[in-house]
Amino acid sequence: MEVVYEDNHIIIVNKSSGEIVQADKTGDVSLSEKVKQYIKEAYAKPGNVFIGVVHRLDRPVSGLVVFARTSKALTRLNNMFRDGGVRKTYWAIVQNRPANDEGELVHWIYRNQSHNKSYALDHEEYAAKKAILRYRVIGSSDNYTLVEVNLLTGRHHQIRCQLAAIGCPIKGDLKYGARRSNPDASISLLARHIEFVHPVSRQLISVTAPLPKDNLWQSFADL
Repeated sequence: MEVVYEDNHIIIVNKSSGEIVQADKTGDVSLSEKVKQYIKEAYAKPGNVFIGVVHRLDRPVSGLVVFARTSKALTRLNNMFRDGGVRKTYWAIVQNRPANDEGELVHWIYRNQSHNKSYALDHEEYAAKKAILRYRVIGSSDNYTLVEVNLLTGRHHQIRCQLAAIGCPIKGDLKYGARRSNPDASISLLARHIEFVHPVSRQLISVTAPLPKDNLWQSFADL
């Protein structure tokens, strides 16, 4: 576990692909439990350690995850995430270059719970939620394109689903149309940057995740 920022109220860690943020039916040790253990050992805290899960990343996604260390911070961060007070920037390596190098995508996303998959519709429909993101192409290799994404809404599998809907599935994302899987079962989606006003101190927090260590990601290291 890699801690990239911490203070008395929040802790931000760089999640590896394959980790789960919160415990699920798999029984695998969650990132939230690892953070609790880290705090317990680092600060010699007796008894139970409080950690509040503010948001999540899909299991095959890597990058920044924010946790609250106090109930005050948890309440305020939950409100900030809900009300758009947190700026989240993602990097995605996609198979095909978008038709336009930048733009705004608007869909209505329907989630199929039994298949754990979302579908992007180009029209409003019952039970579908409006999803908006902005993207821009920031790099390319011989076979892939690097896209920067800013989320304006937070829907289930939103980036994966919307990029696939314009013919640009994320590398390794078989569920949404990628040609092949990545060797480590990851998908090439990174929660790259997060920025918000600290819920207690009111200072600006701005944190960037390091790139994964594989060669393709590292080819974009100078951007």
